[in-house]
Amino acid sequence: MKILIVSDAWEPQVNGVVRTLKMTSRELQKKGHEVQFITPNLFKSFPCPTYPEISLALTTQGKLAQMIDEAKPDCLHISTEGPLGWLARSIAIKRGWPFTTSYHSRFPEYVNIRFKIPTSWSYALFRTFHNAAKANLAPTPAIVNDLKERGFKGPRVWSRGVDFGTFNVEGPKIPRGKGPVFLHVGRLAVEKQIDEFLKLDLPGEKWVAGDGPERDRLHRTYPNVRWFGMLDGPSLATLYRTADVFVFTSITDTFGLVMLESMACGTPVAGFPCPGPIDVVKQGESGVLDTNLRTACIKALEISRETTLAHARTFSWERACEMFLNALQPLPK
Repeated sequence: MKILIVSDAWEPQVNGVVRTLKMTSRELQKKGHEVQFITPNLFKSFPCPTYPEISLALTTQGKLAQMIDEAKPDCLHISTEGPLGWLARSIAIKRGWPFTTSYHSRFPEYVNIRFKIPTSWSYALFRTFHNAAKANLAPTPAIVNDLKERGFKGPRVWSRGVDFGTFNVEGPKIPRGKGPVFLHVGRLAVEKQIDEFLKLDLPGEKWVAGDGPERDRLHRTYPNVRWFGMLDGPSLATLYRTADVFVFTSITDTFGLVMLESMACGTPVAGFPCPGPIDVVKQGESGVLDTNLRTACIKALEISRETTLAHARTFSWERACEMFLNALQPLPK
């Protein structure tokens, strides 16, 4: 089967959307399917305001329709709500084609945090986008329920997995002090609210890996933090294995793949009890979720690395790929 995926998120971005699409593509190809992507790197583009790592494609509906026809897909999946996503949606609707979409990011909350635009406005736009699809794939049951309550018609779960070839308990660690190490990995941006972690009075050390627009301010404000910058997968795995607790501060992520990567390396998670973490972390076995983040961090030190790894193994990209496949809609010949 030829599967065409249209996405406004693609390399060189380093985020959960891109990792999800690449790992899904790998699993689909293992099953004998042909996967083709239409992404911004195929067009002239411009950087997204306040998020320059994201390129927004400059093209026309006619050009995109031509590329879709050349791909001759059996199924169409529209991954993102950006310029390419909206154009692909319009083409599919005009042709009477069924298609699927995916809800990767709580973008309305991001926009509210950054620009104070009411979430109701953004969700109204997103409902229009996704309700035209036969199925709207979201990463966790909590997110699916949230979308249903907001009037989305076809949300269903498309879970995530972890690459155990990269993220595992075997492998190198780096030198560290005697006290506990609390680690955060992610984009240094306001919506990730990393200050909630860095301002805590915790024993031992605080480590942070990642980059983003908040980097300079955070470095100035928290000079005693150990900063690692942007790292590749194997280097991140080394950090995960070395740390005692992974601290996840976001309340706007729909899943949080970094939590799963950490657990695959045996490192338990501390975070807030909100959509995303509540379906990824098993309370008391792979981490601790608490409205008091310091309490979660301290209690997570008591979680065993064995039970953490065992819970991580309940997630797989193969199973997530099956969910994706089962949702796809065949196009009329």
